[in-house]
Amino acid sequence: MSKFSPQTRKIEVHVGQRIRTRRTMLGLTQQHLANLIGVTYQQAHKYERGTNRVSAGRLYEIAEVLGVDVSYFYDGMEESESAIPARQRVCLDLARNFTRITNERHQNAVSQLCRTLADEA
Repeated sequence: MSKFSPQTRKIEVHVGQRIRTRRTMLGLTQQHLANLIGVTYQQAHKYERGTNRVSAGRLYEIAEVLGVDVSYFYDGMEESESAIPARQRVCLDLARNFTRITNERHQNAVSQLCRTLADEA
């Protein structure tokens, strides 16, 4: 059982999700992130799940490695969480797979397809 309030727990989980989102968008594995910030894979995993708290100093290091401001990890805290998980999973999957496309023409084609489909909606 956590010694922190439900609100604090909610914040830890949100920050962890934002770490995971950014890491995935950059195409990094948890192991790679762990190596970059000098922790074990297990510790990086616990940060992303919100199981372990991320200290202010560590969050600053993570922000530097992921190329964002520390405030990025708190963005969206006020928003409703009900519609985020399924849509976020699809967006993360799309970003992860897109970064794995090495052929620039293929990347442009996928990007154009997304624009075309978005315009139809």
